[in-house]
Amino acid sequence: MADLERSFLLEARGLWAGYGDAWVVRGIDIEVRRGEVVALLGRNGMGKSTTLKAMMGYLSRWRGEVRVLGVEVGGRRPHELARRGVGYIPQERALFQDLTVEENLRLAIPAGKTRAGTVEEILERWFPRLVQRRRQLAGTLSGGEQKMLLIARALLGRPELLLIDEISEGLQPMMVERVREILELEREERRIGILLVEQNVRFALSLADRYAVMELGRIVDAGSASMEGAEGKVEARLGAF
Repeated sequence: MADLERSFLLEARGLWAGYGDAWVVRGIDIEVRRGEVVALLGRNGMGKSTTLKAMMGYLSRWRGEVRVLGVEVGGRRPHELARRGVGYIPQERALFQDLTVEENLRLAIPAGKTRAGTVEEILERWFPRLVQRRRQLAGTLSGGEQKMLLIARALLGRPELLLIDEISEGLQPMMVERVREILELEREERRIGILLVEQNVRFALSLADRYAVMELGRIVDAGSASMEGAEGKVEARLGAF
């Protein structure tokens, strides 16, 4: 039974979340199993990013049940979830702009947690473009390079679960494909689970096992990403809204 429960890295049941007097997310259910990628799709302003922030403990205004790695999120702060094995890649470039690439990465290793390998090794394997920029201030990197740094920072903590918000936004097609390769290999090698918030339907479905579409804070459609015609179905749904 314990192994079965552990296979669910993320479970949200009846999740409501919002800001002030406004509910943005309205009673959604979603889960991610070990080794699974789930894409949460939708247009801007539908509640996708708010969903991730509630799951990561950044929002105090939410209700329902959210369990991450078998632990109830309620009352826990983001750094506690990070120590337990949750990686979060926000849409915003949430870096220490006045610190170097290497300093940003070293600060990302959760206290008391070691990783197999070094900062240098993860850069050389996944992000060779950043190797020569190790001493460069994060704020002077290009937008694409800053996103690469966000991914490297998340992977350095050896997460079991990754929450990713609009990682493909603003990236050139070649870099989007590189991101897909990195996430796919991490999923295959370590069986991490990924909840991927995206507007890029083709990218998301190429990586995901399942998808869910959000409209006005609710999940209105869901299915297998490998289903014939899934991309056209989702695109039509988003275009019709």
